[in-house]
Amino acid sequence: MKVILLAGGFGTRLSEYTDVIPKPMVPIGGKPILWHIMKTYAHFGHKDFHVALGYKAEVIKEYFLNYRALNADFTVDLATGALSSHQFDSVDWRVTLVNTGASSMTGGRVKRMQPFIGNETCMLTYGDGVADIDLDALLKFHRSHGKMVTVSAVRPAARFGELEIENGKVTNFQEKPQLHDGWINGGYFVIEPEFFDFIEGDNTLLEREPLERATKAGELMAYHHHGFWHCMDTKRDHDLLEAMWAKGAPWVL
Repeated sequence: MKVILLAGGFGTRLSEYTDVIPKPMVPIGGKPILWHIMKTYAHFGHKDFHVALGYKAEVIKEYFLNYRALNADFTVDLATGALSSHQFDSVDWRVTLVNTGASSMTGGRVKRMQPFIGNETCMLTYGDGVADIDLDALLKFHRSHGKMVTVSAVRPAARFGELEIENGKVTNFQEKPQLHDGWINGGYFVIEPEFFDFIEGDNTLLEREPLERATKAGELMAYHHHGFWHCMDTKRDHDLLEAMWAKGAPWVL
C-alpha cells in the first residue's frame, strides 16, 4: 500500500537543527527521523513511499538520491571512478519525492499527492512522529468499519510528573507517565481516495476543514494505539528520543 509522508514544514520550534536541515532529516541514532518512520511501515510490508516536500526539499532529495553511498562503506578507484561497496544497509523501498510547495499547508500537501496515489486506499502520516504501532491491526480496523478515514489516537507522555493526592497526602507518584485521559491526533492515518475531495487547495490545513468535514459526515474513525508514540517537536523531544535510542528504542519493531 502507498504511504504519504508529510515532510515539508518549517519546523520552527526545532530551529537548533532546522535552520540547516528540514525537521524530518534531524537524526536519531545517526539516521533521519523520517527513516525511522519508514522502517516502521516497511516492517509491515508497506514500502511504496510518497514524500511530500517543501522547506529545504533539496536536502531530502539529495539524501535519497545518494542513499547507497551515505549508508555504505565503499572503495572508489580515483583513476577509473569505479566504486565497490563493502557494507550496505539494504532496503527495497520505492521512494517518490514530490515538491508540494514551500508554503503549502498540510492539507495542500496531501492534495498535491493525489495524482501519485490514484484511486487507491493509502496510508498517511507526519514526518516527525515515531511509534510502535501495529499497522496490520490499524489496517484491519479501517477495513472493518468501511468509513473514509481512520486516524490513530494516542495518549502522549505527560511533560511533568503526575501526583495523585488524597486529603493532602500523595498516594501515587509517577515521573512523566503516559496520560490516562484524553486522546490526540497521532497521525498514522488510513484514507480512502474520496477524502482528497474534502481538501480545497494549498492553503488548507488537513487538521481543520478536511477532517472536520469527515467528522460531520460520520466518516472519521479512531484507532486507539495504546503503545509507544512520541513526536519530535522541540530540542527537548529530540534529546529524549536520542536517549531512548541509546537504551534500545521502543519504536523499533
